[in-house]
Amino acid sequence: MIVAVTIASYLLAWLIGVSALVPFLNAAPAWWLMARALRSSQVNRAIAVMLVWAATLAVCATTMSAFGWTRRGGGELFLQSDYKRQMISWVRTGVGPESEPATFVPRHLGYAAVFTAAAISTGGLLAMPMGAVLMNSMGDYVGTLAASGAHPVPLAVLGWHPWAILRIVGFVILGVVLSGVVLSRAWSFEYTLSAQRRWLAIGVSLLAIDIALKWMLAPAWSPLLRGLAGW
Repeated sequence: MIVAVTIASYLLAWLIGVSALVPFLNAAPAWWLMARALRSSQVNRAIAVMLVWAATLAVCATTMSAFGWTRRGGGELFLQSDYKRQMISWVRTGVGPESEPATFVPRHLGYAAVFTAAAISTGGLLAMPMGAVLMNSMGDYVGTLAASGAHPVPLAVLGWHPWAILRIVGFVILGVVLSGVVLSRAWSFEYTLSAQRRWLAIGVSLLAIDIALKWMLAPAWSPLLRGLAGW
């Protein structure tokens, strides 16, 4: 179900043609399914649903970008198009924030702080659209890279950098677990963060591993992608 409603959200977003609405349309049905699972004390199910949602976002955004989908009437369908241009430049030159720990570490920590604060204070209502923006931005970059390179399929796979995948999983876990705090109060069901310590530890650990892997692998990943692109 989550796959179908997420795909439908992109089609609806394209029909409406307002880029700012795309992440909210992406997030709305998924948030409802997550909230229902948490209300039923099915935390594992909520996390699984959201991981499938994130994977569907990745596939849809990458595919739409690769095939040149724009807003009806023209213009960027996804927000943060500057990110796409920055990342393509990094692949071409090896120079950019992706390979600069002094730039990406504070950025990652800032995103994590804003995302987790939004999750715990709004029950995921604002965190999930933020997550959709970040996923769509990454998919837009990967799709553009795949479409312009000599080997599109490997580029579409490896363009989703391994550290980014770990970050996505970490964000999903933290977003779900923290969203339960407000939702349990709003809908009067039993829920405590202390009971989710294992999931919280896994989420935080994945974000830390993301930074470490990016620090080590990003300088070599750019030449790898550049070679596949034939640039």
